[in-house]
Amino acid sequence: MEERKSSLQQLDFTLLFLLFVLMCISLMAIYSGTTEQYVLLDDTYFVRRQVVWFAIGVILMLGAMSIDYEMFKNFSIPLYAIGMVLLLLVHFFGEDINGAQRWISVAGIMFQPSEFVKIFVILALAHLLYRITQTPRAKSFTEDAKVIGKILAVGGPPFFLILIQPDLGTALVIGAVMMTMILMSGVTWRMIGLLTSLVVAAIGFLVILHNYFYGIFTQIIKTHQMNRIYGWLDPAGDTSGLGYQLFHALQGIGAGQLYGMGFTQGAKTQGGDIPELHTDFVFTVIGEEFGFVGATVLIIVYFLLLYRMVMIAFNCNNSYGTYLVAGVVGLLVFQIFQNIGMTIGVMPITGLALPFISYGGSALLTNMIAVGIVLNVNLRTRHYMFGEDY
Repeated sequence: MEERKSSLQQLDFTLLFLLFVLMCISLMAIYSGTTEQYVLLDDTYFVRRQVVWFAIGVILMLGAMSIDYEMFKNFSIPLYAIGMVLLLLVHFFGEDINGAQRWISVAGIMFQPSEFVKIFVILALAHLLYRITQTPRAKSFTEDAKVIGKILAVGGPPFFLILIQPDLGTALVIGAVMMTMILMSGVTWRMIGLLTSLVVAAIGFLVILHNYFYGIFTQIIKTHQMNRIYGWLDPAGDTSGLGYQLFHALQGIGAGQLYGMGFTQGAKTQGGDIPELHTDFVFTVIGEEFGFVGATVLIIVYFLLLYRMVMIAFNCNNSYGTYLVAGVVGLLVFQIFQNIGMTIGVMPITGLALPFISYGGSALLTNMIAVGIVLNVNLRTRHYMFGEDY
């Protein structure tokens, strides 16, 4: 019998290397996206702050790796409860910035609780699915409905509280995590088809309200959210207003062509035409200055990162660990798809950061903790060869 691999040997260095590559891309994009737009600040101001956030993120990632993930079952309910309390505090006492009440200020430091709630929801749903799968259940519509009802009962409250902040982007991330867990729960495709039909029907209902009962519609979808949709549908129709940001982003990405205009040489990037370029629209920097090739490299790195996570989920011989990794994959896939999609005009604009690339603290720390959970699962997965563990 072979000896069991040590923790160091079982550490996924490929995943860590891919994360390091994303960090390097992030620092380059943030530097280029801020040097001209924030002339009153030191050129390296945002880069230095991002390095600090990465350093803190690495510490939190190591912390998430250090505790046996089986212990997360004991913490999932308390953490979920803490997350709900934080969201209620945001609702009643949060800081209102640009019409959105999403932040809490502690000792002068602003943080966004909804970002950390993403992790708490993954832990809670993974624990829920683990408990469900421990009890044999019949394959029936009623049983599937019970499973989905339980998932919605856990994910629904934070989804609603985040939606009314209003923060549609983060709420949709919670929705994506719930959908991932529903897919992992083993419900029938007939049930999944029914859920998809209900989502389509809900969208159709909103369209009807918009066209015929606009007063009711505005109680559900806020004006600034609708303006984003208008700007997405026709950015060229109002290039100085609703479509301003997307119109200039598309121009910048298009100007990058195959190889890009060169690092710190992008006309739109350096011209200051796109507000907050280093946060939500950071993909524009990559598309304009590194072109189709640079954007493709980034997407390939993301694909490889997610592929490694999927393989960790498949190789895990503990269903709880598989559910944890699946939740993280769902979390990252939606954010990557939505952010890049909104930058190139195929998805509505939401305030979602590009994972590991956009400038910011709360989102980055959340994603680093998520990676730590995945590495944790891989570290404690027992592999087998010829019937023996090693």
